[in-house]
Amino acid sequence: MERERPTALVTAPVRGEGLDKLEELADLVIDPWIDHRPLRIYNAEQLAERVAAESATLLVVESDVCAGPVFEQPLIAVASCRGEPNNVDIEAATAAGVPVLRAPGRNADAVAELAVGLIIAATRGLIDADRDVRNGDIYKDGTIPYQRFRSWQIAGKTAGLVGLGAVGRALRWRLEGLGMQVEAYDPYADDATCSLDELLAVADVISLHAPVTPETLGMIGAEQFENMRDGVVFVNTARAQLHDTDALVAALASGKVSAAGLDHFVNESLSTDHPLTEFPHVVLTPHIGGATYDTEANHSLMVANDLERLLQGGTPLHIVNPEVLITKG
Repeated sequence: MERERPTALVTAPVRGEGLDKLEELADLVIDPWIDHRPLRIYNAEQLAERVAAESATLLVVESDVCAGPVFEQPLIAVASCRGEPNNVDIEAATAAGVPVLRAPGRNADAVAELAVGLIIAATRGLIDADRDVRNGDIYKDGTIPYQRFRSWQIAGKTAGLVGLGAVGRALRWRLEGLGMQVEAYDPYADDATCSLDELLAVADVISLHAPVTPETLGMIGAEQFENMRDGVVFVNTARAQLHDTDALVAALASGKVSAAGLDHFVNESLSTDHPLTEFPHVVLTPHIGGATYDTEANHSLMVANDLERLLQGGTPLHIVNPEVLITKG
């Protein structure tokens, strides 16, 4: 007997080869959160209502909350298009026997590219240089740009990566390609090269790529900044909770940190009068590291491939709760 074709509610952005495969697997209801102005993120009750309204048995999400009433629906699977599906209540999904899929490393190249951009923008004064051109201040205060924007090149310097997951590895080869010596600290990576203290002592550029856990929360504080090399460049494209922002401001004010690039702030915002905005060699971006169409194509294909495996009776490569498959079996 032929299995009934499932309906998939897709509230994540999907594209490319993965979208083509999803269309082969299921009838799609595509309504990405990212296309809505103003922003639309479903809470658990709203998402459950939408699942029921569409008679969906597959759910592909990125930001909507999957908890409580969502798992009262007759779902075959939930696919979260995130490296860590922190928008999904895994315990509730497992109790309901619903497999949860994820998309690890989907944005690794995108975030690594932004990290390179932040390093160069912060150390070469690109933001101020652009502003001078736009404002007609090329010869500001009787100087020429060559006087104002001299800096050290990053080739020949040492980069220290804190965290050697998908993003850290993607950044490592890029920085090596730019002529940097790269050291890494990660207690869970066999190919990490040094301890955190050793990394702080030798790195000219320090870039954070660790997840936020009880052991990494606030891991870079006043003591760690003090132990860095004078004039170090500090980059965080992971989460602001990894470092003490007040300690960073103090290190910038003292000159211990000469430049910084930050792509995340607590509560996803930074007040316009925050001290970080006053430093000319600090480049601030609003959590856009993974904001590429390629990220969407990557997670679409990973999710589609794993849904195909699941629907064909196999084991998905990126399943968070494989025990539900044993229970179903």
